[in-house]
Amino acid sequence: MSRPIRFNAFQMNTVGHQSPGLWTHPRDAAHRYTDPEHWIELARLLERGRFDGIFLADVLGVYDVYQGAADAALRHGVQVPLNDPLALVPLMAGVTEHLGFGVTCALTYEHPYPFARRISTLDHLTRGRIGWNIVTGYLDSAARNLGLAQQLAHDERYDLADEYLDVVYKLWEHSWEDGAVRRDKADRVFTDPAKVHPIRHHGPHYQVPGIHLCEPSPQRTPVLYQAGSSSRGLGFAAKHAECVFISGPSEAAVRRSAQGLRGALVAAGRPADDVLIYAQALVITGETEADAQVKHAGYREHIDIEASLALLSGWTGVDFARHAPDSTIEYLDTEAGRGALAAFSQADPARRWTVRDAAEFIGLGGRGPVIVGGPQQVADELERWVDATGIDGFNLTYALAHETMRDVVELVVPELQRRGRYVTEYTPGPLRHKLFGRGARLAPQHAARHLRLSPEAAAA
Repeated sequence: MSRPIRFNAFQMNTVGHQSPGLWTHPRDAAHRYTDPEHWIELARLLERGRFDGIFLADVLGVYDVYQGAADAALRHGVQVPLNDPLALVPLMAGVTEHLGFGVTCALTYEHPYPFARRISTLDHLTRGRIGWNIVTGYLDSAARNLGLAQQLAHDERYDLADEYLDVVYKLWEHSWEDGAVRRDKADRVFTDPAKVHPIRHHGPHYQVPGIHLCEPSPQRTPVLYQAGSSSRGLGFAAKHAECVFISGPSEAAVRRSAQGLRGALVAAGRPADDVLIYAQALVITGETEADAQVKHAGYREHIDIEASLALLSGWTGVDFARHAPDSTIEYLDTEAGRGALAAFSQADPARRWTVRDAAEFIGLGGRGPVIVGGPQQVADELERWVDATGIDGFNLTYALAHETMRDVVELVVPELQRRGRYVTEYTPGPLRHKLFGRGARLAPQHAARHLRLSPEAAAA
């Protein structure tokens, strides 16, 4: 039997995420992003569609590379205004039972000690449905607003991230033993102090001597998501990630990314299938192919080229206002997100992407393919991508909120279920068990499980 196809919903707590300009469409509801009901409706819809989860993107700065200012981003609603993604989780978890929540938090700008508590709290409140998308950040504007002249260099951010992960792993996995919490009213002992250990971490970036403030949550460590595609990012993912998001404008680019990741896993001593890979995609569908094509044409009328270039400039660190629309995109090694530019310059050796091509492409759904057709045609294409590239599923973007997701849930999911390529019911239990079927805890071979506290910490 063929592998099931998995879906995540790619969202952001803002008015304009991966389809810049589409907020102007008369049927779009993204302007309601500050309304709690907007997110409650989406959570219920996605759970009805048996999505693995909702993946909440985030940045801590503004897209001010284009023309050297944030004006274009502000004018066109390019991921600004932007609210905190973590605040949405209890809201949506309260109206669902199974939906997972992958939250993006940039570790570069938050100390691991309070962050570990925040994630443990969310894991408790969701009964074990929280995941963390580990990012190091890529916007200089975020660094400046947090007291730095500019962001750390690309590989330096990953060096810091490795130590950051060591700290939170020690807090989540090793500070509190199983059975430390007794809740013994008769003996008046809530927690056995002998089973709670200060981690005594002393490293080049962080000094964390004490204990984790939270008792162990259902998963202890959240499900670990990652999206880095540089050589350093692949090595990081091979060590830490359980789920990986990739983006590419062509089947060849996605296959190459998936193969590179599988190879990095093997090189790191992990099985090649030890992670789930979700590729970014936008599905535009209707009752018939003709309906879908009409929607697609209508959406394209609202693509905003300047907004797209503001987004692409922020992703890559390249000011595309300085390049003619017909100039060819070439790969440049920048300190921003390296995968965004490489996705175009390396996607298809036979194709030369121009600045205008790239802007039009990401203007509808971001850096992934746009799949248009009736339910059967879309299902055919999704099956083909999964079988040809080695991915496990899709991180689905939207053109219109919440029309795009509703169309997928009501039209595409039933078609995939009829073919035996999509689950009909959730697996009970925490998010990690739903995804991998092996319990709530990290796999025994994961790097976090093999960390050890110092002898001094253990003795304490």
